[in-house]
Amino acid sequence: METHDWKVQLQQELQGNILPFWIEHTIDWQHGGFVGYIDEQLNKHPEADKGLVLHARILWTFASAYRRFPDPKYLEIAERAYDYLKTHFVDPQYGGFYWMVDVQGRPVQDKKQVYGQAFVIYALTEYYRATSSEEALEQAVNLYRLLEQHSYDPVHKGYVEAQSRDWKPTGDLSLSNKDLNEKKSMNTHLHVLEAYTNLYRVWKSSELRGSLSELIEVTLEQIIDPKTAHFLLFFDDGWQVRGHHVSYGHDIEGSWLLVEAAEVLGEPALLQRVKETALKMAEAVYAEGVDRDGGIWNEADPNGLTDNNKDWWPQAEAMVGFYNAYQLTGDPKYRAAAANSWSFIQTYLVDRKHGEWFWGVDRGGAPLPGEPKVSPWKCPYHNSRACLEMLERLEREK
Repeated sequence: METHDWKVQLQQELQGNILPFWIEHTIDWQHGGFVGYIDEQLNKHPEADKGLVLHARILWTFASAYRRFPDPKYLEIAERAYDYLKTHFVDPQYGGFYWMVDVQGRPVQDKKQVYGQAFVIYALTEYYRATSSEEALEQAVNLYRLLEQHSYDPVHKGYVEAQSRDWKPTGDLSLSNKDLNEKKSMNTHLHVLEAYTNLYRVWKSSELRGSLSELIEVTLEQIIDPKTAHFLLFFDDGWQVRGHHVSYGHDIEGSWLLVEAAEVLGEPALLQRVKETALKMAEAVYAEGVDRDGGIWNEADPNGLTDNNKDWWPQAEAMVGFYNAYQLTGDPKYRAAAANSWSFIQTYLVDRKHGEWFWGVDRGGAPLPGEPKVSPWKCPYHNSRACLEMLERLEREK
């Protein structure tokens, strides 16, 4: 695909489809913030609970979009998300952010899920980058220190999955009903990495530098399987592996986020190690996880595919991850794989009738029935970020 054409299509998708959908359909004018659930037919469920991850990802998305395209309506959405997070998700007694609130903005799940706290740091930092809001940066730094104080494991390193409202141990660890109820997970560590990377861009403290450097090391040494170059997904507190599922979307997403983290950190020896590992991860997905139509499958285990659907977010991450591998190697097969991901997205995932993207498609390319357009997990961040990342990366292509 020609670079110019690709850039035009990416910008059109972002500014002509994804962002307008969230502006036009998701604002909760009655209760504040954003509607917690919209089904596949665009029916709003006005009484649905509101998720922390949804609101943080909307904040990140529109702050990031505003930073690149300074349209006042993007800033307006970012400010709306920021205000709602501050007003309804902040725990005034113990600090941190609730996992879920009801439509009135009252906590219904008050546990401190580290994954959720990480997305708030990521979002607040992006909002600071877009607006220079010192208040947002201060909140991000305070939240970082809370995680280091309460959620960091000083014995085995890494971070526990979740804690009770008052930061005590809890038996309710799992992120969703798809996840194992274990002390540590790849997914949470990946998004703490992403959050700390964005925070370090704007707050070059020695304490954060140490945290980020150690987290990269932990990822290389504990979370990536050296034999297969796939992420291991779940662990006990001492890093004993629990289960051997493969998530192709997380593998390819992690491959580029690790490189980004090491580049922002700026330790040459560590960056070199990360680049070598990231390429092995990208190659493993390229070799095992890509279908003939250019899409990547959801999950596998050592015996083969366990989920041959193709959800929206792995396709977005594959485009960036394969392009990142191309940038590291110059190997045209990775650029072609990234372009094929984009072609798959355009052909199968973009919803030409209702806007935004379908949750996913089956192996035959048909949209998965009954899946929401907006939910605690169906958010604008993966697809918006992929467009923004690719626009930036393609601009550097000669």
